[in-house]
Amino acid sequence: MAVSSKNMAAAKSVLSTLGSVAATAVVVRTVVNDFLPHQIRDYIFSSLHSFTRTFSSEISMIIEEFDGLETNQIFEAAELYIGARNKTISTSSTSSSATRLKVRKPESEKQIQVSVDRDEEIADVFEGVKFRWVLQCRIIESKNYYNPRDMNSTLRSEIRSFCLTFHKKFKEIALEKYLPHILKEAEFLKQEMKTIKLFTVDPNNLYSGPAHVWTSISLNHPATFETLAIDPELKKMIIEDLGRFVKRKEYYERVGKAWKRGYLLYGPPGTGKSSLIAAMANYLNFDIYDLELNGLRLDSELRKALVGTANKSIVVVEDIDCSIELNDRNNGEGVGVGPPLGFHEEKVTLSGLLNFIDGLWSSCGNERIIIFTTNHKEKLDPALLRPGRMDVHIHMSYCTPSAFKILAINYLCITHHKLFAQIDPLIDEAEVTPAEVAEQLMKHDDPDSALEGLIEFLKLKKFQNDEAKAKKLEEAKAKKLEDETKSSSKDQNDDENNAARIQMAEAMRMRAFNARRFRRGRRVRCIRAF
Repeated sequence: MAVSSKNMAAAKSVLSTLGSVAATAVVVRTVVNDFLPHQIRDYIFSSLHSFTRTFSSEISMIIEEFDGLETNQIFEAAELYIGARNKTISTSSTSSSATRLKVRKPESEKQIQVSVDRDEEIADVFEGVKFRWVLQCRIIESKNYYNPRDMNSTLRSEIRSFCLTFHKKFKEIALEKYLPHILKEAEFLKQEMKTIKLFTVDPNNLYSGPAHVWTSISLNHPATFETLAIDPELKKMIIEDLGRFVKRKEYYERVGKAWKRGYLLYGPPGTGKSSLIAAMANYLNFDIYDLELNGLRLDSELRKALVGTANKSIVVVEDIDCSIELNDRNNGEGVGVGPPLGFHEEKVTLSGLLNFIDGLWSSCGNERIIIFTTNHKEKLDPALLRPGRMDVHIHMSYCTPSAFKILAINYLCITHHKLFAQIDPLIDEAEVTPAEVAEQLMKHDDPDSALEGLIEFLKLKKFQNDEAKAKKLEEAKAKKLEDETKSSSKDQNDDENNAARIQMAEAMRMRAFNARRFRRGRRVRCIRAF
């Protein structure tokens, strides 16, 4: 009983002490938070943090999502690496203590996507060293900014970062081995798991961070170079050019050029420009960024959109000749309504577009392909067409006999047919697009019926083209005759005017002669009278 009484007394003493300490802590906290100026309070907290950090054996690295306008490659790699590790937990390399994981699989994705939720700790073991990852997020709101689209809007940005914690003595391993290992693994995982995306600008997020400018869907376009109905020699040239481009990273660095390639696709509508772009994306496994210039008002918006594009991507501007009026760089046009207080910004201009294609901003990214399409090449500013901007000009022509045979394989699953001999010359003469030929082949499953219908269509198309050419010839002759008539009439008028001027000059000479005779006769009469 004596021992029990002593234990109870000791327990009461401990509880009393703890209560006093807790009460003191509450009082100190109240005094610090309510009575001390914030400068002194911040100084005290900073000193305490430094004091505890001095005796800590761990170090933390903060890996932010963005470095200015540029995406942090380590953050992207870590996000992909940690997600993959948590999808297939390997007891030999990773032990996860996370209680919340984000899991998704869009219909068009190849695999289940796993990512870490915020504030969840993930442990990873590399070469016997334990590394702990935590995803940190915070929302920043700001009303003190100018948005020409919505003057009363509030800017909300999510700032994400990873906190990597490990023992101090393993700092060199983390920097020289672990992080490079993550970058390498993430590159492999990216190619293995990648689903090609089609991105478009989200106008509501143009004034958020670069990562939020674009919104995407999966690109399920089935076009490949095998199914593309273009001339085989042209197809071979494009494939070789693309293969050479992706292998020349060191070459571009050595010659001092940005690692990019420009393609201009021009020709009539329906000749397969969009299908060629999809085939290039599928061949390279590159995402496509569809840039609608009409949706942008300022060069700054264009710059932010283009900076938000990723490496290994294709930036496409379709119908460049009519998508926006690109003002001449040397005139004074292109200044729009700017922000308040007298500030002004330029509209999207030719100069702003060229600056990204071939200016200083063109180096903000690697392994990019830029494609312009147009139905009227002659309408484009010559500044867009020179090498270094549009390096390869590809004419998408009307359907040829070789392109027709590819369409016959695609749609009818045949390589030879007795009607091919009739179709080949008609294809050359009719000037039809691959889209028109494909539409005819889709009308029948039976090859005979489909090809017979195509022959009738080609004959009709040839007749219509001949009539159109004859009409144009007649119009040209009529215009020429009208011009000659006008010229002749002008010459006749000129002759009549010349005759009138001659008559007037002759009359003036006669009047002058008569006046001289009159003055001379008057002088003679005066002399005689004298």
